[in-house]
Amino acid sequence: MGKYLFEADYTQGGTTGLLKEGGTQRRAALAEAIESVGGTLESFYYAFGKNDLYIVADLPGDAAAAAVSLHVGAAGALTVSTTVLVTPETIDEAIGKDVAYRAPGA
Repeated sequence: MGKYLFEADYTQGGTTGLLKEGGTQRRAALAEAIESVGGTLESFYYAFGKNDLYIVADLPGDAAAAAVSLHVGAAGALTVSTTVLVTPETIDEAIGKDVAYRAPGA
């Protein structure tokens, strides 16, 4: 399982739906979407500022994360950006790998 951050913004239609249903019902709907692809909702927050929603989910892989993002975005109520979150242990593993790289001009 990997962790994914979904940053989302409501469209006008999505805001209308949010006003009708309320925040907890929308959280439940998004949790159901995440669970339908084998994931779990870790956190769900509304926010002031750059984005309207911040969601962290555990998902079985990139295809599941893409499926959630695509289906939610296609519904037209939210615009969604998805970020793969990397653990410190994964960074440690990456640091230990040899990479054949030459900087430009070197």
